[in-house]
Amino acid sequence: MQIIDIGSISRPVLLFGGVYGNLQALKAVLALAKAQDMQPLCTGDIAAYCADGEACAALMRAENIPAIAGNCERNLAEGADDCGCGFESGTTCDRLSTSWFAHARATITPASRAWMQGLPERLIFSHAGRRYGLLHGGADDIARFVWPGAAGIAAQLAMAEAQMGPLDGVIAGHCGLAFRQGRWVNAGAIGMPPNDGGAETRYAVLKNGAVVFQKLAYDPASAQKAMLVAGLTQGYDTCLQSGFWPSQDVLPKRLKRF
Repeated sequence: MQIIDIGSISRPVLLFGGVYGNLQALKAVLALAKAQDMQPLCTGDIAAYCADGEACAALMRAENIPAIAGNCERNLAEGADDCGCGFESGTTCDRLSTSWFAHARATITPASRAWMQGLPERLIFSHAGRRYGLLHGGADDIARFVWPGAAGIAAQLAMAEAQMGPLDGVIAGHCGLAFRQGRWVNAGAIGMPPNDGGAETRYAVLKNGAVVFQKLAYDPASAQKAMLVAGLTQGYDTCLQSGFWPSQDVLPKRLKRF
């Protein structure tokens, strides 16, 4: 496991993940970071459901944004046949992933694959006298879905500290929902709304030890149009504006909307 300590960050930290190939959302969040003098850090899954995974990876490289590898980066770098998202075999999420991952695999360039291969699994940083660690899914599994209200978060925190040392907070991604439970923070996803009926997506800002979740307003119509042009019409395209995931079978019953 590659763990990189990027040292102390004095300015506010913009935490985001789940770009999912949504170039319009990525440009919007990076513009916010620049305008408000925040340091962006990414929890992975840069290329996924949407059409512009390669453009997103190229922009991340060009802007030198610190990031960790998500399961999508790992599997794209390795030339795998599936996304490795942890979807249960035969579910709708598993079935729909066949199309969007094939698109991502076909469009990611060798330069982006090499960059993805070099991304670490963990990042450590300090801010306002506190120490934080970034990981993607769970401490024991890059594709583990750790949901709000999960009983196993304490165990995940203990494993993360065994890997990275004492931490004041763990910043995770993968599940697509922004939440805080004790020292465990999921920054949410900027590339897809959080299944709440709105088009705005989520990111988090860490400032002086406090985490605040923010809504990201961007141009979902253009992102949806890019998906239509690419033939990615399995339901994630309409989700960008409807705000509801095309399948909720990955969610615990308590979090399902319908």
